[in-house]
Amino acid sequence: MQLDIKDIQEGQPIPERFAFGIVDIDEPMALGRNLSPELRWSGAPPGSKSFVVMVTDLDAPSSAEDVNQEGKTVAKDLERVAFSHWLLVDIPPDVDHLKEGNDSSEVTVGGKAPFRDGLGQRGVNDYTDFLAANPDMAGTYGGYDGPCPPWNDEIPHRYVFRVLALDVASLGLPENFRGPDLEQALAGHVLDHAQVTATYTLNRALRQD
Repeated sequence: MQLDIKDIQEGQPIPERFAFGIVDIDEPMALGRNLSPELRWSGAPPGSKSFVVMVTDLDAPSSAEDVNQEGKTVAKDLERVAFSHWLLVDIPPDVDHLKEGNDSSEVTVGGKAPFRDGLGQRGVNDYTDFLAANPDMAGTYGGYDGPCPPWNDEIPHRYVFRVLALDVASLGLPENFRGPDLEQALAGHVLDHAQVTATYTLNRALRQD
């Protein structure tokens, strides 16, 4: 399979319009446009009955103790964990693309409920946990929400965009499924997949612009 993402290339920085957080002139971070990107895939094997789209940050800090703290940094040697940004399952077999902005066109304060439509079922991303203690932002975050790594992180984060072809029409996941639920349900059903890994950072010292 092949995956093409408009304006996102392998190994290159993700444009800010796709990000939940962007660098601000006066502050370390501001809310971004948070557009879900345009995806196109091809070369699915015969017998593909549905597709899955996943976007995962591979470099989320395992501890939030120093995250976004003035005078501190998130050390590059800190253990890293996966952070789900987009979970979309049960995509019909005749669908081969998603338009830009289809699953998000802005940051929705307090999150947006996961939903099902003709393109499939959205799951709950990990901003739900990350923002739970923030009274201004807490809520259930469904569908796509883009990159917003700690602005004091010593490393740029890697974001993996994946499309998977499955041998079942539906994974039968509950409405509020999470990343681990999806990973478990995928076992034995993946016929093929394609992925693009790009980067993003809010640390001014690491940015290329």
